[in-house]
Amino acid sequence: MEYIYSERIFPVMAQKLKQDVSIGPNLRKYRKKVGLSQKTVAARLQVQGLDVHEKIVSEMELGRYSVRISVLLALAEMYRVPVAAFFADLEPYE
Repeated sequence: MEYIYSERIFPVMAQKLKQDVSIGPNLRKYRKKVGLSQKTVAARLQVQGLDVHEKIVSEMELGRYSVRISVLLALAEMYRVPVAAFFADLEPYE
């Protein structure tokens, strides 16, 4: 199937797409608040059956890796914060 691009139908595509807002700094803040290393976080997530390695934890905190909902829920429990805390004080999306 061929897709035809049309600025009239998809005007947003004609503009430069903006980067999503990152929750990475908040992930890092709450990890540090509970005194865990990235390696420890990764190990605990792996014990829960989530395939997350230390490098992925780092990438999530830098905003370079999209966080899966299952991981987000596990992190909230591990950091003892509500999921909403990860979204606090974010720069508004324009």
